[in-house]
Amino acid sequence: MSRFIVARAALGIFAVVSVACAQQPTAPAAATTPAPTIKRTPLQRFDVPGSQYETVIGMAEIVPNVNIGRHTHPGPESGYMVEGDMVLLIEGQPERLVKTGESYQVPAGAIHDARSGARGAKVVATYVVEKGKPLASAAK
Repeated sequence: MSRFIVARAALGIFAVVSVACAQQPTAPAAATTPAPTIKRTPLQRFDVPGSQYETVIGMAEIVPNVNIGRHTHPGPESGYMVEGDMVLLIEGQPERLVKTGESYQVPAGAIHDARSGARGAKVVATYVVEKGKPLASAAK
């Protein structure tokens, strides 16, 4: 008897969900969300002893041939290219190609961007920022 009740309840739930799903409008193809160009993975976050700063370490994986967007950080950024390459674009400085096995630095507050190469880029980056401030801010 209890199996009959469970089966009938499951069938009823399935019917309600099917009707509800069938009534949902489908999104037009043009409204689909584009695939992200960058995947960020936080690795560590820890306080700098005796200060109002913290260190943030993360991995960024960037798809091939894209600019990540002009932005700033409230503290210095340093990074190491694990795979691929990118052109580092720091405002007021010449473009710099960063290849696998190379490192780079970006001064605190500098407006910068990066353009990944044909193989994309995988970077481990370290930031030292004031606690409570956003890690990055978009720049015009």
